[in-house]
Amino acid sequence: MVLGVRRWELHLEGCHSLKEKRSVIKPIVNGLRKTFNVSVAETGHHDLWQRAELACAALGTDRRVVEETLRSADRMMDESDGVRIIDTLTEYR
Repeated sequence: MVLGVRRWELHLEGCHSLKEKRSVIKPIVNGLRKTFNVSVAETGHHDLWQRAELACAALGTDRRVVEETLRSADRMMDESDGVRIIDTLTEYR
C-alpha cells in the first residue's frame, strides 16, 4: 500500500472573517472528497481569516495512481476561486 499526502498553504485574499473563510474552504474540501475519494482536512491556521492549510491523503496499491490522484487534486485546488496556493508539500509512505 502507498499513502500519499499533499499539503497546501493557502492565501484567501477576499476573506474578512472566519465565516467567509469557511464559505471558501468548505466547498473545496467537499469537492476534493467527492471527486477523488480522498481524505481532506484543514490542518493549520484555524484562527486566521486569510490563511489556511489543507491536507489531502490518498491511499492505493500503485504509487502511480496515488501520484496522479494528488496531481489532479492539485489542479482542482489551483483552479478554485478565491484561493492562491503559497506552498505545497507532498509525502509518500
